[in-house]
Amino acid sequence: MMEFIRVREVRVVPPYTLWLRMSDGAEGFVDLTQRLHGPVFGPLNDAALFAQVALDDIAYTVCWPNGADLAPEYLREHLSSGTTGRVAEHPAP
Repeated sequence: MMEFIRVREVRVVPPYTLWLRMSDGAEGFVDLTQRLHGPVFGPLNDAALFAQVALDDIAYTVCWPNGADLAPEYLREHLSSGTTGRVAEHPAP
């Protein structure tokens, strides 16, 4: 049976980057700077609003008070370890 990817932990790395730990054990950064446009994501250019990111217990991903959210699969695909641009793989506990 295929296991769905879920976000297990999130931290804000100012100004518009998230550090994430995924259910498959991978962890790393997703820079959302270029993604923050349009009616849903544009308001997240307000650093105070961006910093209010939370985990959605139903969708198992990140969300913001204005209703913005991102699919965990999108986040996993764009995960990098930072300056190297590689995903940091860690075995699931």
